[in-house]
Amino acid sequence: MNYNQSCAAKGEASGNRQRPLFYRSMQRASVNIYKTDHSFEMLVFAPGRLKEHFKVDVQGLELRVSYTPPEGFPRPDWILREYSRGGFVRVFTLDETIDADKIAATYVDGVLQVSLPLKEGKQATRKEVVIQ
Repeated sequence: MNYNQSCAAKGEASGNRQRPLFYRSMQRASVNIYKTDHSFEMLVFAPGRLKEHFKVDVQGLELRVSYTPPEGFPRPDWILREYSRGGFVRVFTLDETIDADKIAATYVDGVLQVSLPLKEGKQATRKEVVIQ
């Protein structure tokens, strides 16, 4: 699995504007990915959200993880704001070793865990690149 791109998207109230990777947004969910013997495991840190408003979908080799806050989501008059519960979109490129039909996700304690099972008998190709 390769990291492809990332963008942050504001919720419906802000017009769904997307921002490129280099734009640092408070509404970008942090992601950790690790590999096991049988899968890649993606942890999307998104506390304070509602499970029903997450969307995980695969189109071709693109995995998209997004969250859209519900209509009428309260927006306090913040004094200090270091974390946001707003909408976001994260996009990743899958490779041929991922079994897209078996991808599963759970949301527990503010962490969306996306399990990306490896296909039987498939190994990711690895090549060391010499730095000039």
